Amino acid sequence: MSYYLHHVPGRIRVKSPVVKGKKRVADEVLSLLKGIDGVGDVDVNLTTGSLLISYDPDQVKRDDIVYALHGNGYFDPSKAMTNDQYIHNAASKFLTLASMFI
Repeated sequence: MSYYLHHVPGRIRVKSPVVKGKKRVADEVLSLLKGIDGVGDVDVNLTTGSLLISYDPDQVKRDDIVYALHGNGYFDPSKAMTNDQYIHNAASKFLTLASMFI
């Protein structure tokens, strides 16, 4: 599993192999994020290592949240795939597979 980051104002989805399957780490991340002013709901999916973070963009910036995750070793933005890259990779794999049946 690689790192993944998708952002729209007010919501960030992050996937991290550091969190995947690790309840203790997920609890640490929840505590970290809940301590940031402007962060609202945080949903963690241990199966996928996904974090869905709702925040108030008037109180906190996306980069501040990502920096907090990175600074504490939970996320590496230099290895993160964006949504566009994810869709491109999935489409490429599908077309490769489909071409085998044509």
